[in-house]
This record gives sequence, C-alpha cells and structure tokens, in this order.
Amino acid sequence: MARFLITSALPYINGIKHLGNLAGSMLPADVHARFRRLQGHEVLFLCATDEHGTPAELAAAEAGQDVRAYCDEQHLIQRAAGEGFRLSFDHFGRSSNPQNHALTQHFGERLEAAGLIEERVSKQVYSIDDGRFLPDRYVEGTCPHCAFERARGDQCDNCGRLLDPTDLKNPRSKISGSTNVEVRDTAHLFLKQPLMQDRIRAWVDAATEWPHLARSIAYKWLDEGLIDRAITRDLAWGVKVTKDGAVRPGFENKVYYVWFDAPIEYIAAGAEWAEATGSDWERWWRTDKGASDVTYIEFMGKDNVAFHTVSFPVTIMGSGEPWKLVDRLKAFNWVTWYGGKFSTSEKRGIFMDQALELLPSDYWRWYLMANAPESSDAAFTLEQFQQTVNADLANVFGNFVNRITRFCAAKFDSAVPTGGVAGDLEAKLAADVAARVAALTQHHEEMEFRKAAAELRALWAAGNEYLQVAAPWTAFKTDPAYAAVGVRTGLNLVALFAVLAQPFIPDAAGRVLDVLAVPADRRGWPAPATAALLDLLPQGHPIAPPDVLFAKIEDADVAAWTERFGGG
Repeated sequence: MARFLITSALPYINGIKHLGNLAGSMLPADVHARFRRLQGHEVLFLCATDEHGTPAELAAAEAGQDVRAYCDEQHLIQRAAGEGFRLSFDHFGRSSNPQNHALTQHFGERLEAAGLIEERVSKQVYSIDDGRFLPDRYVEGTCPHCAFERARGDQCDNCGRLLDPTDLKNPRSKISGSTNVEVRDTAHLFLKQPLMQDRIRAWVDAATEWPHLARSIAYKWLDEGLIDRAITRDLAWGVKVTKDGAVRPGFENKVYYVWFDAPIEYIAAGAEWAEATGSDWERWWRTDKGASDVTYIEFMGKDNVAFHTVSFPVTIMGSGEPWKLVDRLKAFNWVTWYGGKFSTSEKRGIFMDQALELLPSDYWRWYLMANAPESSDAAFTLEQFQQTVNADLANVFGNFVNRITRFCAAKFDSAVPTGGVAGDLEAKLAADVAARVAALTQHHEEMEFRKAAAELRALWAAGNEYLQVAAPWTAFKTDPAYAAVGVRTGLNLVALFAVLAQPFIPDAAGRVLDVLAVPADRRGWPAPATAALLDLLPQGHPIAPPDVLFAKIEDADVAAWTERFGGG
C-alpha cells in the first residue's frame, strides 16, 4: 500500500465556482483520489477556500457584510457545492483559520532568517479621503496602453496588460471613488526569488513526470529570470506580518500577500484535518517525520502553475526545513463557455450550484472529465453535453445495465443464473476486458482523464457488443443453458463496469453495486491481470434491476438552458 497526498487548487472565496473551475482542479483531483483509494492505497485529499486578499474585502463591502461574516457564509456555500458534486475531500479547510496564520508567519520568519526576505520602501497610491494606502486592486483608472477607463491597478481587463497602480492615468479609489490620491513611500517585504533560481531550475529539471503544460510554464518564468516579489499588502484582512513572534514594527496595517499565504494552506489544511480527527499531519508533510514515502500530487488550472512551480517552492525550500515538495503536478487548460468566458453578470455559463439544480452531479462529472482540457482549452456547449450524456451514459452504460438486469429478473427469478459452460465467445470477451482494464488502470495512474473516460466507454461498448452476439433473450427459447451463460456474463460485466465507473460517476455506480448486492470487499479496483474480472457475482446470487440510471436530456431542456445561461 502506497501513500498519496492530493491537493486541489484552492477555490477563491468570492462566489460560487463555475464548471470550468471545477473541471480544472477539484474534479480531476477527486477522480484520482477515488481511484487511488479503490486500489487500496492510503490517501489524504485536501482543499480549502482561499479567503484573504483584496477581492474578499471588496466582495464583502459590496454585500454589505463584515469580511469575516462574508467568508464564513461563502465557505459554507462552497463546501455544500463540493459535497453536491461528491468531491471526497478528507478535509475542506479555510486559509483564514489559525493554523494557516501560524504557519505563514513561521515561513515568513524562517525566510527572513535565511536572507531571502528584505524590507524595502516603494511607491504606492495613497487615498487621502480614505486615509489609507491602496492595494493594486483598490485602484482604478485609465490604462496607459489602450485608454480603457476601468483598468485595475494590477491588470487591464480590456487589453490584458499587467499593470502597476502607479502606471494608471487618472487613478481613483475603488473604495470611495475619490480621485484625491497621491503616490507615497511605503515599506513592504520582498521575497528575493533570484537567490533560489538555480535550485528551482534543478528541481524542475528533475520533474520528468510533470505534464508538458506545467513544465513549459515553469521554464517560461525561469528563462525570463525570477524577480524579487512583494509579499505584503496594505490590508486589514489577512495574516499579520510578524517578527520574533510579535507584529512587525511599521507593519501594523499590513498583511501577507494572499499569494504568499494561500499555498501554505495546503499544509495548514493537513494540520486542521489532524486536529479534527486526531491524526498525525506531519507524517504527510515533513520528510523527517515519515513523508519521504508519500507521493504528493497537485491539481490546478494553468493560471496557478507559476506560483506552484516557482514561488511556493521558493517558500518551502527557502525555509531550510524538510517539507514535502510536490512530485507530480497536473495542470489543465481552460474550459470555456462556447469559446468565451463564463460570466455571472452577463449570464454566460453554468455555475456549480446551478448545475446541481438541473441534473445530478454524475452527468456533469462524466462530461467534464470525458472532455477534460488537458492538451488544449475545451469549449463547453450544451449541445455537446446533451450528445455525450445521452450517448455514453443513457445509451451505452444505462441501457446495458437496464437490459440485462431486467431480463434476469423476468426469466431467472432475479438471481445470477446457474448452469451452462462458457465458450469461445466468453473467452475472447475476457481477454478483451482484461486488456482494456489494464489500459484503463494505466490511464488513471498517469492522470490522463480523457483517455481513461474513453477506455471506460469502450469497455461499456464491448459489453453491448457481447450481448448483441450472445443474444440470451433469443437463446432462452432454444438453449436455456447458453442463455444462462450469457446472462451470468452480462451481470458480471454490469458489476465490473460499476466498479470501474466509481471514480467518474460515484452515485450511479454505487446504486448499481447496491442493487447487485456486491459486498464492500469486492468493490475495490481490480488487478488488471486477474482471472476473476468476470466473476464478481457467484451463481445464485440475488440481484434487482435498478431504476433508470440516466434520463436522456431532451431538446427542450437544451433550449430552456440556452435561454437561461446563454449559448452559441
């Protein structure tokens, strides 16, 4: 039994996430965690809400709430959405929890002691009417490049250029709208990343199991040269900056930058989990406490890769302590809505809570993983969603389960038939199934989700092809013994297919395994070379047909959803 530490990129606190966010980190992480558990491995699957930073303050102000109360409420909403999608986190924490504050302050002080943090005076926009320095997203103005009048202090949403607040023309406070602002000197802490450039490059060079997307992004940053990076901000909400265990003099109104403290929450979530369960988190996170034999896998969208391949490793390595570094980093491209952005304000796209109002989570889980944005961006369309669900889940899998279980109930008294001897057709099927299970297992182990879904779909299709040839409903009239073989083989295929479907569609798979009364100790991932792939159900074993597993999506549904959420 191996040990797998799995983390998903932390969803930001300001609002429910859309299907693209789900497909780019949390869902594939869950599929892999489920697969590894089914193999019998020990898994710790961690995630949390990312709660600090300017957007949280702005969203709370817009909602008319205290920022702590806002985050409390949004955390519960996001946790409920994750539960609705059956995301099997061992712990879903919060970056605002005390464990993350303590660890972030610990890393800050360790990095400074190692000579990797320096206090510097820099220029920053100060709002006289608000009586405070303005972090980059608290400043709006005219973009110096394209003249867009609502550019943010960190980026222009019109032309996409990265900005500094002091670059903006006609700057104003996003808090009050006041233009009574000026540039003043202020002190901040800078992480001296260039000092770690060679160590980070050597580490990335050795990361041969990362996908091309993750390595290419890391090399882009390294080739351009790492820069010193400000890791503090003028905000009230966040992790206070300390020195020697007390608030750092001159930093009373500053906190650590959210991109410094958020990745540390992966570790802190482990500490939260340990406190809640009485477990030992250090055996997962410290190599001097047993984490050397852990395989650590991170899942994230491509926009997060640079922080996890450069900045966070600088923090971890630079501390000089034996923390566990990521072994495999699975990065994803975007899921788009008909090729464009998801947008709540423009009613473009479906968000997690809305999706669950329309259909059970299995429908969405299957489609998003069967079309995972692994090699390029993937456009979600309602028409393709309808086609995929109806073809794969309703026709191929659902129809197979329905046909054979109902025939068994009608002709064999709802029990796995006895008698008859398997022949060449069954031997050929068994060999084909064994080869496909081996391929499916390899795709899961390599975290190739589209290939895994395609292989599972091919297995389902092979089962349908077998029934077409064996035709037990025809043989029953003239050769009941052979009909018994066909039904028995078909029922064992149903059980196997449900076992293999558990990572992707856990609810439907669980229902099938329940009506077949498959015991818990036979629901684990099968060894690909086993001779018992088609022997999960003993002869005479009672079964019951499940209700319809997947109702088809009708054209009227697509039309209504297009009206509500937008379309192509």
